[in-house]
Amino acid sequence: MPQMKAQTRLEKEIKTAHKSKYSKTPEIDRFCRSETSPPPPPPPPPSFSSQTQRSSSGFEIMDPDWANLAKHLLDSVVKRLALPSDYLQFSCVCKSWCSVAKDNKSQRSKMITPMLLISANKKHTWHFYRVMDNKILDLQISVPNKRYCGFSKGWLITLENNFVVALINPFFRVKGKPKKENSIIRLPPLTCKDLTPRRILHWSRRSENYGVKAMISADPVLNASDCVVVIIYEELKQMAFIRLSKDTTWTYIDQSVDPRWLLIEEVTYFRGRFYAVDYWRRLLSFDITAQSNSDVKLVAQSIEGKKFDKKYIVNSNEKELLMVQRYYIHGGSSVTIGFKVLEFKFDKSEWVEKNDLGDVALFLGDNTSISVVTSSLSGCQSNSIYFCHDHNENDFGRRYCDCGVYDVKSQTITHYDIPLLKMTDRPAIWVVPSFHL
Repeated sequence: MPQMKAQTRLEKEIKTAHKSKYSKTPEIDRFCRSETSPPPPPPPPPSFSSQTQRSSSGFEIMDPDWANLAKHLLDSVVKRLALPSDYLQFSCVCKSWCSVAKDNKSQRSKMITPMLLISANKKHTWHFYRVMDNKILDLQISVPNKRYCGFSKGWLITLENNFVVALINPFFRVKGKPKKENSIIRLPPLTCKDLTPRRILHWSRRSENYGVKAMISADPVLNASDCVVVIIYEELKQMAFIRLSKDTTWTYIDQSVDPRWLLIEEVTYFRGRFYAVDYWRRLLSFDITAQSNSDVKLVAQSIEGKKFDKKYIVNSNEKELLMVQRYYIHGGSSVTIGFKVLEFKFDKSEWVEKNDLGDVALFLGDNTSISVVTSSLSGCQSNSIYFCHDHNENDFGRRYCDCGVYDVKSQTITHYDIPLLKMTDRPAIWVVPSFHL
């Protein structure tokens, strides 16, 4: 019995010793955890948000936290941006930078100098070109390669297959950036009830040229309830309109109802009414209050003058209603040789020649005619008319290089030599940068 107790005590001592030998001291515990357990979470970041790195000499280097730069520093950067492309790229860095860009309305207003949108002859690729400093912006737009019959309120207007009218916002479709929602708005197709089957087939192959000129009265996204799209279409240059928030079909201003609505050359929206000028230089107006054309007025009779080739009607900053006559010489292609500006005097119901635009510049072409105040823009020449090639059915398939600026005071023209225009078979169009931030 004493031997058995001794043996039992010895076994207990051996077990105790063995347990003591392999017990997990703090040091062993850390070792075991590193071998069998997942690593502990990293220590909390420092109180500042910048990241730090260590240089080869051992000094710590902090990476700047661009997203949280002080607002006054970002404001300082914005004021130094000279080009719309720079402004747009700035706004795309992050949310905080976008907010600063959006708040700087005075700087944004300086960025709205009209530019040419020129096809790169690559699929869905167009360039912005600033004629003032002969510069192609480092910004490409993804829109279809076709002719556009208008640019108005930030939107290009064109006709697609089957005569569907499409509104395209080029600034929603910057290459390398996500395309924004509603960058293309498709409207119902125009009907061709007055055309023979043969003529319908003809225009279906050239549907982008079926629209002569088009404009909109308000932004279709920001102000859809007030947006009216008006289009002049072939073959007799008649007009149709559609109210975005109210209509599902086009309303046609039929010459059989009112013979004055025939051979319309240009239309604009001025002080709440639409004004149009026809082939005979008569001024017509109408107010769209219902789906009818009953409110049509002949505002001014035709005016006499020497023969010219194009007429434009311009809303000059809601202050004046202008008509501009454009003169060409014709050869292999049309070349502009001069302009004449007339102002409509509503109190006398007559056109009066205007020899000085003052602090204003006009931009004419396939776009809805644009008027800008030059003192608030960078590099824009006052008392001038900037022009580019306009729609001419006789120029189909040719190069569109008739582009330049006309000095109203000296009555001289400077033609631009733009290599990009010589490489494309699509006419360029004036656009005004818009920043939907």
